[in-house]
Amino acid sequence: MSGKNVFYAQSGGVTAVINASACGVIEAVQQNRQFGKVLAGKNGIIGALREELIDTSKESKKSIAGLRHTPAGAFGSCRYKLKSAAEARAEYDRLIAVFKAHNIGYFFYNGGGDSQDTANKVAEFSQSVGYPITCIGIPKTVDNDLPFTDCSPGFGSVAKYVAVSTREAGLDVASMAASSTKIFVLEVMGRHAGWIAAAAGLAKDDPLAPPHIILFPEIAFDKQAFLKRVAQTVKKVGYCVIVASEGAQYADGSFVADAGLKDAFGHTQLGGVAPSLVDMIKLEHGFKCHWSVADYLQRAARHIASATDVEQAYAVGQAAVEFAAAGKNAVMPTIVRAKTKKYTWSIGEVALSKVANIEKKMPRGFITRDGFGITPRAVDYLAPLIRGEDYPPYVNGLPAYVRLKNQLVPKKLPRFIVD
Repeated sequence: MSGKNVFYAQSGGVTAVINASACGVIEAVQQNRQFGKVLAGKNGIIGALREELIDTSKESKKSIAGLRHTPAGAFGSCRYKLKSAAEARAEYDRLIAVFKAHNIGYFFYNGGGDSQDTANKVAEFSQSVGYPITCIGIPKTVDNDLPFTDCSPGFGSVAKYVAVSTREAGLDVASMAASSTKIFVLEVMGRHAGWIAAAAGLAKDDPLAPPHIILFPEIAFDKQAFLKRVAQTVKKVGYCVIVASEGAQYADGSFVADAGLKDAFGHTQLGGVAPSLVDMIKLEHGFKCHWSVADYLQRAARHIASATDVEQAYAVGQAAVEFAAAGKNAVMPTIVRAKTKKYTWSIGEVALSKVANIEKKMPRGFITRDGFGITPRAVDYLAPLIRGEDYPPYVNGLPAYVRLKNQLVPKKLPRFIVD
């Protein structure tokens, strides 16, 4: 006889491989009679609060397997931060009511630091009210800023996309620099941690090759030093390719580009560092410039995903189920890098209470002394994470991605309003 059902949900910004983690969870549950069905939250934790639960058993095995090569969030994600139980008791009571009504005994939350915090809060609250839920966090973030794990699933693929794009765009600019564009700025994600911007440095296969300047949130932006380096590079190379983290900031902590808005987690909304830099360069030097924002393209690019990243994303989903089956609670699977010359990795674990709301930033030793590039140490860390190709199937020249039925189970409880 099957056991209690599993609630799985995706949270925060999606990635090219978050569905591979979902695939890992669902296939592992299907192979273990200790569990019942996997009920996925429609749009993350909001799906639990609204009692909008997707019955994944209604999907074919082929569709579930196809999640491994499909980008974005197949069940819908959300940016919704649970407050403490003291501040929002009604939400916690609602979660427990929904879990009871649908015989849910396991909660797997697939996301970044805020999501791990949510999973930890639910684990603590459920214990306190006598309906304990086994809560396992599943790591995911393109920003690579989760602590205690060597890397975060989702990062390797965005790193590969950024490195490839930097190399390709660099060749384009070099072709036109003699009579046209001399400056190209690529803006990439990264609020407080410069891991994605750093990955662009993997494109540099020659001292004069792009990227010529990388801007990290960890290094205070010095406008005059930056403009001087741009001019020097154009004089020496003939053009200059710059990769800038969206979170580039001045010494006083203010962002070079601040949209003046906050997201649902209370974070400053960023965007616009590339045009800001271009304006500076044009005003100071008069060079013809082009800029681009990688934005959603970088995190949705499953067609060029890292095979390493796909494997790790699937593995942490699978490990979450194995942890729950073994009776573990309030933990998150981690990627552990072996201390060997050849890159190998394994699955470890960490308590959710240690992970929640902590950001892992670039070590200073990964950034060159002048603050504009990456060191060999950074290359050694980053290079294995983008290795290998795991192409999706193609039909008529385009990737064939899965679209699920996402059939909801019947509701059993009164309506609940989510702000």
